[in-house]
Amino acid sequence: MRQRSHHPRAPTPYWAEALEGLWTRLKSQPDGLNPAEARRRLQQWGPNTLQAQRRTTALAVLLAQFKSPLVLMLVFAASVSALVQEWLDAFIVLLIVLGSALLSFVQEYSASRAVEKLLARVQVRVWLLRGGQTLHLPAEEVVPGDVVLLSAGSLIPADGRVLEAKDFFVSQAALTGETFPVEKRPGVVPPEASLSERTNCVFMGTSVRSGTARMLVVETGASTAFGKIADRLALRPPETEFERGIRQFGFLLTQVMLLMVLLVFAVNVFGEKPPIDSLLFAIALAVGLTPELLPAIIGVNLAKGAQRMARHGVIVRRLSAIENLGSMDVLCTDKTGTLTEGVVRLDGALDSGGRPSSQVLRQAFWNAYFQTGLANPLDQAIVEAASRAGLDAAQVEKVDEIPYDFGRKRLSVVMEQSGARMLVSKGALEQILEVCTDLEEEGQVRPLDDADLERLEALYSHYSEQGYRVLGLACKPVSTQQAVFTRDDEQDLTFQGFLLFFDPPKAGVQDTLTQLARLGVNLKIITGDNRKVAAHLAAQVGMEVRGLLTGRELATLPDEALWHQAERCNLFVEVDPTQKERLILALQKTGHVVGYMGDGINDAPALHAADVGISVDQAVDVAKEAADLVLLESDLDVLREGIEEGRKTFANTLKYIFTTTSANFGNMFSMAGASAFLPFLPLLAKQILLNNFLSDLPAVGLATDNVDREWLEKPHRLDMRFIRNFMVVFGLISSVFDYLTFGLLLWVFRASPEQFRTGWFMESLLTELLVALVVRTRRPFFQSRPGRLLLWSTLLLTVLAVLMPYLPFSDVFGLVPLPYPLLLGLLGLTLLYVLLVEWVKGVFYQRFSSRV
Repeated sequence: MRQRSHHPRAPTPYWAEALEGLWTRLKSQPDGLNPAEARRRLQQWGPNTLQAQRRTTALAVLLAQFKSPLVLMLVFAASVSALVQEWLDAFIVLLIVLGSALLSFVQEYSASRAVEKLLARVQVRVWLLRGGQTLHLPAEEVVPGDVVLLSAGSLIPADGRVLEAKDFFVSQAALTGETFPVEKRPGVVPPEASLSERTNCVFMGTSVRSGTARMLVVETGASTAFGKIADRLALRPPETEFERGIRQFGFLLTQVMLLMVLLVFAVNVFGEKPPIDSLLFAIALAVGLTPELLPAIIGVNLAKGAQRMARHGVIVRRLSAIENLGSMDVLCTDKTGTLTEGVVRLDGALDSGGRPSSQVLRQAFWNAYFQTGLANPLDQAIVEAASRAGLDAAQVEKVDEIPYDFGRKRLSVVMEQSGARMLVSKGALEQILEVCTDLEEEGQVRPLDDADLERLEALYSHYSEQGYRVLGLACKPVSTQQAVFTRDDEQDLTFQGFLLFFDPPKAGVQDTLTQLARLGVNLKIITGDNRKVAAHLAAQVGMEVRGLLTGRELATLPDEALWHQAERCNLFVEVDPTQKERLILALQKTGHVVGYMGDGINDAPALHAADVGISVDQAVDVAKEAADLVLLESDLDVLREGIEEGRKTFANTLKYIFTTTSANFGNMFSMAGASAFLPFLPLLAKQILLNNFLSDLPAVGLATDNVDREWLEKPHRLDMRFIRNFMVVFGLISSVFDYLTFGLLLWVFRASPEQFRTGWFMESLLTELLVALVVRTRRPFFQSRPGRLLLWSTLLLTVLAVLMPYLPFSDVFGLVPLPYPLLLGLLGLTLLYVLLVEWVKGVFYQRFSSRV
């Protein structure tokens, strides 16, 4: 059902309406809605979400189980049986179909609910005003009339008008296709203005690139511009390699299945067997071949993997990324917060001569204290250091601010104290020096010359070699008559000195890097810091620098040369944010599965481009929204545990594929062949379906199965050639034993049709159940302990398979008691089959190399 849309409407579009009229129409005010009124509006208009993001319902999941053409064909065939008054057969077929659907439903629905709960832990939240109070609430609770506070990195939660803005630039490419950020400011635009021409509006789904602003929410949810075209914008994420392989695998089985249905039905009808029975047999045979639980098994494996990863502090936002995490062989990351503690401290506020300076600390404190842009640890470190020094801003008043952006790499604040105004700017040393014309040294101001620049660069290099992150500080007096300041005012400044920050390496990070290397994951650092700071840290954590590439060098490399350099180097320094995505794409071009870990505004393109986008819970909203995984702790060790969980999930999914291909394919192929020469159907449709249903029950336990250590030691890729070889080799072994069973039943024991079907049903079910314990591991099966659920469900169903012909209701399924010598013969064949599969498995893995 589409979200209710009863938002206040007016003849004049809201972007062309005067603000006074907009306040009145929305019954709001500059300090926000009353909290009680906001709750009433939320109840009236519904949550601020799109139709495409509605919650999964139990009914929708249940109905999805019956969308398979094979299931619908079975229901049709059962209906035909009922029409010819084969009531019992029709009832049993429908009962088994319903049982299989319920099994898949329980697994998928519980998995989807678990994932929804995990995603709620990393939901986007916004700052807004309610009754004059600043609150931090989920974006879903935003309603028309709310006043939202925006800053660099914010995702815009709804459509609305800009009330006030300061150097406010918004990236809205997803909505309008504009390549570069667009400046937004208050005002009124004509009613006929297009989306891109509404410079006084911001829209849901876009993000703040730089600056600060306040917005008045006018439209939410499906009523937004984004919501109205959500079906076109909500494109499916790129198909992963694993998803593509599963799709190809399913396509292969579907081709075989359809061919088998037509061929078997035709052969049996021309053999003068009952047409209805032949139709049911052919369709049931196709169902037996089809791994119909594969989507459910994959979904359950991924959901269970997501739950286990959540216990290790990794929230999975896109389930299909789990397999990519297991396949990842290159991880690109910044150093701050991953290799370092992420708790920055200010170790020095120095003048231009390198001496401690209380004046530099005081001016830096004013700049950090009054800035209102993107919160960052450097400003926090300055404020904490100033607090320890006893500084406060009680006598200082903020006049204006020129927010930080990634082009200027500076942040300036204008303050007034005792009737005098001063502009204080801090930022990257090179960008500070380029707007300085003077230098203050020992209280004296003089022109900045080349010798000074050379000396300042030498000091900067010296501090960097010691591992410090260095910022420059500059200032100038400004007129008390000027009310608004812009970037153009950042010129003719006087250089004051240096700010030295230190972020120590994390305890134990060296061990973590060693463990990542053992897992086959190659770590590459991509940082905006200079080469000396980055090299110093690499040495501290024991990382061997095999090659270093600067952003300036990267910019001159053609793509082909970058492919080679990106693979060879593991330290990329002084990198511009726009170059990150290019590095990721270069690594992918050389065949790597690449993970990227980022938390900033400009990390979003690289997070999108990576096979696995990884962010942290403290990241800006736009980075978290672009990521596939969110770490609750900015810790590589947490990620290492997540990689192992990803590989467990990958391994357990492949186990079901191996089990299906080694047993189902062989058994169904054998039955199709047997039906051509036997004067009766080798199995009734209800027996095939029951066999398939019972053999699938233990497969649910694969989601929690134990995984051998060798599966965790290196990245794995899905190899369809290997799976095809596996299916052919072990399918043929299965068929050989099927025909041995036929011979035992027909020529040794002269079995009747009912005894044949019962014996074949038992042997087929036993081999399918037991072979799962063999092919689930590359080791000898007795050296790899299965999970409890898989082991006990297999053992219980094995006992049931043997006892079923002797149970009171066995005749309902057409099963009859077998003579004990025949029963012992079938059990002996089953044991011989298991032993042969175990032997062939060892030879197979030695002969066939594979990426899986």
